[in-house]
Amino acid sequence: MKKIICKVEYDTEASKLIEKRVFGQFGDPAGYEESLYQTEGGKYFLYTFGGAESKYAKEAITRMAAAKAQEWLNNK
Repeated sequence: MKKIICKVEYDTEASKLIEKRVFGQFGDPAGYEESLYQTEGGKYFLYTFGGAESKYAKEAITRMAAAKAQEWLNNK
């Protein structure tokens, strides 16, 4: 997925996957995934998607400051 936010392109295929977390089982309407990425330029973003009943019913990219990315990594 690609998204441009504040003139910066965030692309899951061109960025480094730092960590992926899966909640629920495949096909679970309440299940979802969160994946933290880092762009070549050092920017962090969270890619999320899930089932129709999850908190991420629509695929999305959200940019994150480095401190927030570290906080996300520390909260397992």
